[in-house]
Amino acid sequence: MKRTLSLILAVIMIAAICIGCASCNKSDKKYTVGIVQLVRHEALDAATEGFKKALIDKLGADNVTFDEQNASGDSAQCTTIVNSFVNNKVDLIMANATPALQAAYNATNKIPILGTSVTEYGVALGIENFNGTVGTNVSGTSDLAPLDEQAQMILDLFPNTKKVGLIYCSAEANSAYQVKEVTRVLTEKGVTCTPYSFSDSNDIAAVTNLAVAESDVIYIPTDNAAASAGDIVGNIVREAKKPVIAGEEGICKKCGLATLSISYYDLGYKTGEMAAEILTGSKKIEEMPIAYAPTTKKYNKSFADVLGITMPEGYEAIK
Repeated sequence: MKRTLSLILAVIMIAAICIGCASCNKSDKKYTVGIVQLVRHEALDAATEGFKKALIDKLGADNVTFDEQNASGDSAQCTTIVNSFVNNKVDLIMANATPALQAAYNATNKIPILGTSVTEYGVALGIENFNGTVGTNVSGTSDLAPLDEQAQMILDLFPNTKKVGLIYCSAEANSAYQVKEVTRVLTEKGVTCTPYSFSDSNDIAAVTNLAVAESDVIYIPTDNAAASAGDIVGNIVREAKKPVIAGEEGICKKCGLATLSISYYDLGYKTGEMAAEILTGSKKIEEMPIAYAPTTKKYNKSFADVLGITMPEGYEAIK
């Protein structure tokens, strides 16, 4: 009887040790995360840094390896990058900007994909009547600030506005979406809106000069090509003393007066928190709705000085 009891106790102790070891191994699991970023500029860079910081905070620096690659503004290169991630069987793909998300979406329906700095997922992925959850291996965060509030910002700051020129890159579907929505809101308020699209940085100067000549106020949505060419636009609008309302802080800092903006670092950090939940199995990506960041009214003090404008209360100066 004693021998039987001893054997039973020994088995229980071994089982407990095994369970404990399995638990330790689970918490120390190593993950490889592929990061594809469309282009380098302040907003996207901040989102990537926030994403990495969140994963390190949640999983530990020794437990996550990042394969971080930049497409240098080339959508075709995004496809090449994500195909390498798929071939290498990474545990998760983070796609920074719409073309990066589209490339990842087309490359795999197995590996979890989190987008960030993506304005509208329904538009980006061609989903009709999008309800906020993709429902597949894709989720992420959106950098969309309320477009009706951005449109109203134009009229609040410049109530006598009659003509608004909207500058955007024709290759970016989400930019066209933002322009369409802002145009709808302003048109209902009696403002004439004219879109001025450019295909790449080679023609943005000519397009901006035309928009400046024909508009009272310029609107530039969250647009990666515009962000990359923001200094070109800034030189033109400053010389003409033409106010620009921007869709995000990075563009506003280069060429805008005011924006209803978000923190891209915080947006990326939220995306990283989502990634940690997916990798550890605490949440299923197909059930995760697209997440959004809070907005803040900000302004570019140097541009306000050029225009001789004192900003109303409630606006925070961009640092």
